[in-house]
Formats: sequence, structure tokens, C-alpha cells
Amino acid sequence: MTSDAKQTDAVTAETGKLRELITSARFVLFDFDGPICRLFAGHAAEHVAGQLVEWLESRGLRGLLTEEERVHPDPHYVLEAIHRRHPQSDLVTELEERLTQQELKAVASAMPTPYADPLIRTWTTVGGQLAIATNNSARVAAGYLATRGTASCFAPYVFGRTADLDLLKPHPHCLNQALNAMGADRSLSLMIGDAPSDFLAAQDAGVAFLGYARNEDKEKRLRSAGADIVVNSLEPLLSILRGQA
Repeated sequence: MTSDAKQTDAVTAETGKLRELITSARFVLFDFDGPICRLFAGHAAEHVAGQLVEWLESRGLRGLLTEEERVHPDPHYVLEAIHRRHPQSDLVTELEERLTQQELKAVASAMPTPYADPLIRTWTTVGGQLAIATNNSARVAAGYLATRGTASCFAPYVFGRTADLDLLKPHPHCLNQALNAMGADRSLSLMIGDAPSDFLAAQDAGVAFLGYARNEDKEKRLRSAGADIVVNSLEPLLSILRGQA
């Protein structure tokens, strides 16, 4: 068999697995930032991380972060670094609230993931029960969904960051919250996420996983973590639900 034929067979096999995943899912958990939107598309995450670092420095707490942590572009990385050193502290609580406020500001300029809105509505129409399981604030996810007119597709199953940061994904806490609230059969449940932490949380929660990767780097990370099926667009999911694939 030629290499081209092998590649064609591999693509066909993955398409079949994708169809099986989508058609058998009755309970669908979405990560928020990635599969549904790019939250920081217009309110750069690097800027938010920098503001958190500046706030810590203004309180004389520069020494709590390493040099790498002070320049890291992910605000969640900064928050978790402080949590590791001062777990369950008032400092962590205040820093988390500052991050939430920045996330809320980002909602206005968030960029919808292509095909996400029609996918959400179609999945609801065909009987799927949807939930959000995210490391972002649940307030932020709910606020964004309201701007897109899709809040009713998820309500009341929107679960996000809690005061206990040890429960962030890859811990399956928010997935288990969603599954238990929905009364979901885990054998009929699917998690859609764009990060290795989503995959690991889905494994621990005992549900199937579908990776969404908007670029090659994200796909490599998902596959390296063990994700078997990864898509670069939500369009094939929508086509399957509409009976077009």
C-alpha cells in the first residue's frame, strides 16, 4: 500500500470515529475559551497577565513570582503560581477576582469560534444536553453566551473556576459537577476541549474526548497528551449533526 493510500485510510478511519463520537453523544461538555470563542482576542491575555503582575508588585509582592512567571503571557499561570505558594489565602481570592474582572471586560471583544454558534443551536435542536466546563469564571462564560443568544442552550449547566484552584482542570471537578447536575450517562457523554488539561480531565471523569485545535501547535499538544481525535474546525461536527456527512 502506498503512503498516500495509508494516509487516506487513516483520514477515513478518523472521520468514522468522529461520526460515531458525535452521533452517540447525548450529553456534551464544552470547554469555553477555545471551542466556543477566543476570549482574549481583543483584550490580550498578555496584557491581563501583566496587569496581575503589576498589581502584585504594587503591593510589594514581586518576590512571590519567578522571572519566568513575571513575563508569562497566560494570566492563569500567574494566578496558579501564587496559589501554589499561598493556597486558600486572601491574596489568591483577590487575585482571582481581579482576573475575573479582566475576563468580563474581554467578553465584549471575544471572537466567536467559527461554526460554534450554529453547532450549539443544532445540537440542542436534535436533543443534545449541553454544559460548560471551564477554568474561566462561570460568570464570564454565562455573560458571553448571553451576548450570542445561546445561553438557553446551556442554562443552568455552566461550571467554571471555583475558589479552590486545586480543582481547576486537569482535575475533573467541573466536569463531574456538570455530569452530575445533568444526570448524565457517562457512556453517552462527550467533552470538547482544546488543551491537554481538558483531555486529562475527561479521562478522569470517564467520558469521551474530542480535541479542537485552531492551529498546529495546539494539535501537537493534544495528540502528545493522548487525544485520539482532533479537529481543526467545528464544521465537520455541524455537518454530521445536520446529516450532511
